[in-house]
Amino acid sequence: MASTLTVAKQQLRALMKQTLSNVAPESVNAQSRQVFEALKNFQPYKEANRISVYLSMPAAEIQTDAIVRHALASGKQVYVPYLYKSSLEIPGAPTRVMDMVHLESLHDYENLKPDRWGIPSIDPDTVHQRQRILEPTGFGGSVQTALDLIVVPGVAFDFDDAGHVRRLGHGKGFYDYFLNRYFSRMEIHDHPQHKPLLLYGLALNEQIIPPSWEQPVPTASHDRPLHGLIIGSGEVKNSTDSPAIQK
Repeated sequence: MASTLTVAKQQLRALMKQTLSNVAPESVNAQSRQVFEALKNFQPYKEANRISVYLSMPAAEIQTDAIVRHALASGKQVYVPYLYKSSLEIPGAPTRVMDMVHLESLHDYENLKPDRWGIPSIDPDTVHQRQRILEPTGFGGSVQTALDLIVVPGVAFDFDDAGHVRRLGHGKGFYDYFLNRYFSRMEIHDHPQHKPLLLYGLALNEQIIPPSWEQPVPTASHDRPLHGLIIGSGEVKNSTDSPAIQK
C-alpha cells in the first residue's frame, strides 16, 4: 500500500500533467526565451566553468536548447544526463541510475538522436569515450572535475515557510540519487567543493504552486531543496540560504 507521501506526490503530478497539457507551445517557447535571457545574465552561470543541463522534452517544460548552445559557445564544459542500468551492489539501489556525461562540441550535441520521449540522448555506444562525472572514465574526486552549476527540471515547485525551494520530480529519484553519490565521492576523495555546487530549477509559470493552493509540494527527507528557480517570467528566485546571494 502506497504511503500518504507517495499518494500526495502522485496526485500533484497528475494535476500538473493536466495543467501543463493546456499550456500552448507558443507560451512554452516564449517563457523558455525569458528563462534563457535571465540565465545568461545570472552571475553564477557566467562564472561557472562546468555545468550540467537537462535536455528538454518537446513540451510541458522549459526548453534548454538555447542554453546548451550558449554554454558550449561560451567555452563552458557542458554535461548532460545519461540513464543506464545500475551495476551498483548496494542494498536498495535503483535498477536505473543517472550520470552526467560530457558534450564534446556543438556538432556532438546536434548529432544526438531523440529517444521515445523526444529528448536528445547520448548514444550508449559512445559513453565509454566520454568523460563522466561519477563513473570510472570521468570522476576522480578532483576539484578539476567538480561541477559548478546543475540546471534541473521538475514537475512542480514552491517555497516552504523558511524560503527554501521545494521540487517535485518525475518520481524516479534520478537527481537525488546522483547528488547523493556525487557528494559522497567528493567526501571519500577528501576534496571539498572549491565553491558550492549550485542547484537551480527552470520552471514555467504554470509549474509554480501558488500559496493559495491547498496542496504544497510534498517532500521527504531525501528530497533535496534547490538553491533557486528561474521562472518563465524571467525572474530569478533564490532560496533564502542560496550561496548565490551570500556576501
